[in-house]
Amino acid sequence: MASLAYRNDRHQGAGGLSGDDDKPLPLDFTHLYSEITKHRDASKIKAIYKFFQIPGILNIAGGLPNAQFFPYDTLEAQAAKPERWSPSSGSSNPSAANHITIPHDDSTQKDLLQKIDLATALQYGMAQGYPPLLSWIRQLTREHLHPDVPYKGGPEVILTCGSTDGFAKALNLFVTPWRTSDPIEQRPGMLCETYVYTNIPNQAAPLGVQMVPVKTDEAGMAVSGPGGLEDVLANWDTTKGKRPHLMYTVTLGHNPTGILLSLERKREIYAICSKYDVIIIEDEPYWYLQFPDAAELEAKSRGLPPPPPSPVTTTTTDRKSSGFPFLDSLVPSFTPLDVDGRVVRLDTFSKTVAPGCRLGWITAQPSLIERFERITEATTQQPSGFVQALIAKLLISPPVSPPPSSTFSLFTPKPTPSSPGWQASGFVQWLSGLRSSYQSRMEKMCTILDSGSFLISTPPTRSSSWAVVKKRKLYSFSWPKAGMFIWLRLHFPSHPLFSLFQSSLSTALMVWLTGPQYKVLVTTGAIFAATEKIKQKEAWEYFRLCFAAEEEANIEKAAHSFVEGVKGFWEVRDEQVVRKLLEEVKGGSVGQQEGVVNLAGFMGC
Repeated sequence: MASLAYRNDRHQGAGGLSGDDDKPLPLDFTHLYSEITKHRDASKIKAIYKFFQIPGILNIAGGLPNAQFFPYDTLEAQAAKPERWSPSSGSSNPSAANHITIPHDDSTQKDLLQKIDLATALQYGMAQGYPPLLSWIRQLTREHLHPDVPYKGGPEVILTCGSTDGFAKALNLFVTPWRTSDPIEQRPGMLCETYVYTNIPNQAAPLGVQMVPVKTDEAGMAVSGPGGLEDVLANWDTTKGKRPHLMYTVTLGHNPTGILLSLERKREIYAICSKYDVIIIEDEPYWYLQFPDAAELEAKSRGLPPPPPSPVTTTTTDRKSSGFPFLDSLVPSFTPLDVDGRVVRLDTFSKTVAPGCRLGWITAQPSLIERFERITEATTQQPSGFVQALIAKLLISPPVSPPPSSTFSLFTPKPTPSSPGWQASGFVQWLSGLRSSYQSRMEKMCTILDSGSFLISTPPTRSSSWAVVKKRKLYSFSWPKAGMFIWLRLHFPSHPLFSLFQSSLSTALMVWLTGPQYKVLVTTGAIFAATEKIKQKEAWEYFRLCFAAEEEANIEKAAHSFVEGVKGFWEVRDEQVVRKLLEEVKGGSVGQQEGVVNLAGFMGC
C-alpha cells in the first residue's frame, strides 16, 4: 500500500472555513496522478488573465477579439421563479416568471463577482469558470451544500461542461492509459456497482480501464462478504491488473437501480477506501430528488403494515446545518466523511435546470481542483459563456435597469429591467419543488405497476361449475428511494416459451411493447451491466423505466400500457411471434412508430 502523506498549505485555497483550525489537512494524492497529469504545467496565456482585471489597464497582450464585434446586444429570457413548483404538492404555477436581461456591457458594475454582461461572459476567460457564477457556486457549496467537510480549509470547486465532462477529466487526472501491449500488471481498474450508467464504461474502456464490479444488495454497494468491497480489494489478483485506486459511484438515486445509500453504509465504504487508498468519484445528479415517503407509500400500495421509523442517519450531533431544512433532510454526500480529501464529487445543472445547459461543477480538495484547472486549460478551457451568463443571471443577479443608449442598442428595443435572481434560498426552494413533482410522478407509476404485477388466468376446463385460477408473478421491484428510475426484474422463467428462447425473451418483450397496441419504450437492463459476465448472467432480466421524461399526462397511460403489454406478452404461446419480434431488432426499426411513449430515457444520468 502506498505511503500516505498530509500535504502542505500550498494549494489550500483562498481561505479556510471558520472554526476549522483543529481539522487535519487533506492527504497528498500525487502518487495516484496519471503520468499525463504529472506533466501538466499551468497555461502561460491563462496566467496573465488576472492582469486584465486591473482597473484602467490597457491590454495589448492577449489575443482577444474586441467585444464590440460580438453580434449580441442583449441576451433575454423569461425564466421561472423559485415558487413555480410547490414543495408540498408539486403543482405548478406557470405565471411565476421573471424577465432576465443580460446587457452587452454593464459598465456601472465595478465588482467583477457581480458583473454579468456579454462583454465578459462571451470573452475568453479563466478555466475555473465565469467569475460571478464560480464565486456563487463556491459559496453555495462551502456554506450550504457541504458546510461540514472535515479537512482544513474546506473544498474548492471548478465549473465543467456537465458531469460527463467532469468524469472525463477525473479519468485524465488519475488514469495513465493502458494498451494491450503493456504489461497486464499495469492495467488500471475502477470499482463500481454491479450496474452502472452506460457512459462510464464507454469513457473508461478506450483508456484500457477495466470495470471492477462490487456486489450490490438492496442497500447499495456491499462492504463485507464474498464479492463485497473489502473482499475485492483485500484479495486482489495482480495478474489481472493493478489493484483499483478509483471508484465510481452514484449513491443517492443510483442510475439505474434507484438505490439510496445510507450514511452508515457510506461510512463503511469510506473506511475501506481510506484503508486501500481509493479515490471516490461521487456522481450525484439526483441528490436533491430523494423521496422520504417512498417506503410508506410502497407499503400502502401493497397492503403491508407501515414500515418502522427509519433510524436517524441523515444527521449527527456534530453536523453543521446547511441553513435550509430541505438540504438538512437529505441523506448527505460522502463529503462530510472526507477527512482524507479523497472524494471528487460531480454536480450538474442537467437535472435541476436542463441537460442542454452542459454545465456543472466538481467539488474536491484544493490540490485536486488545481490539477483539474490545468486539464481544463488544455481541453475545454471553460463552459459556454452564453450558458454561464444565463445561469448566473437566473441565480444571483440583483435587479438591473436598462443600460444607457449606445451603438449596441440603436437597432434593437431597449431591454426591460431584470428581476432579482433566485439566490441560495430560491434555488433550494426550486429544488424542493422539483423533488415533490418527481415524487408525485414516481408514486403514480409505481402504484399502477403494483396493481398489475400478477397475471391471473383461468385455464379452460370441462366443468362449468368451477375453474382453477392461476396467479403468476410477472415482475418484482422496489419503489425507488431517489432519482428518476424504476428498476424491475421480469420473471422470464415463468413465460411459457422461456425454455425455447431463454434470455432473448427480454429483447422480444422490449420490441413487443413498442407495437401499435401498447406504444411504450423501455430500456433493457443489459446495457447497464458493468461487465459482459453480469450481462450474460442476469442483466437481461431487468428493465429500467424512467418516470421523468414523459409529459405528466402520459405517466399513467405509459404505466398502464407497460402493464398490459407485459401481460399480453406472457400469453403468447406461438414461437413464430417471438421470432418475428427478434427479426425486427435486426431491422433496426424498434421505437420508430409514431406516438411511442418513452420510458427509456436512454441518455439520462
